[in-house]
Amino acid sequence: MALGNDYWTCKRPDGSWTVKKSGTSRALSVHSTQGSAWKEARRLARGAGSEAYLKGRDGKIRARNSYGNDPYPPKG
Repeated sequence: MALGNDYWTCKRPDGSWTVKKSGTSRALSVHSTQGSAWKEARRLARGAGSEAYLKGRDGKIRARNSYGNDPYPPKG
């Protein structure tokens, strides 16, 4: 996957959820719920043929979806 085309769902200090593209500091969209932000990140990643990441409240990656050239199952 090309770095910079991935989409991240992250929590903001004010309690809302954002969707950001890798390598950018500004949010593409702001949502009141984690579910709606995650849905938007997956939609954008699907259109770009990239990956969507969901960060939980603790900052750890909770989920990851690949669209496009998914390397699974691995060769060999």
